Amino acid sequence: MRNRNKKWMAFIPLLIVAGVALFGWLVMYLWNVALVPAVNGVNTIGFWQALGILLLSKILFSSFSGKKHKGDHAWKKKWDTMSDEERRRFRQEWWKRCGKMPEPPATQQQDKDEASL
Repeated sequence: MRNRNKKWMAFIPLLIVAGVALFGWLVMYLWNVALVPAVNGVNTIGFWQALGILLLSKILFSSFSGKKHKGDHAWKKKWDTMSDEERRRFRQEWWKRCGKMPEPPATQQQDKDEASL
């Protein structure tokens, strides 16, 4: 079993190179066939330029961390761990900077109940 895993691991770099080449060709094809004919005055690109565009788009529109940040609201976690004094100072600072009070995540009703006591 262990020997089989080693053989598979040898193919991973080859698969990565093949994937990068495929995406580069795809960008080149889309640019030259789908986009350039629609826009006058734009030149066609080669394979290496397509890889450059692919890398540039990765840098501009994505991250290299591999983490997905869908629905991850760190500020909600931070708000929940704040003491009442920290929340009050935060609201005052927000008021000074923005001119309006922030809406706390889920504890707004708790704060209103505490204030009425």
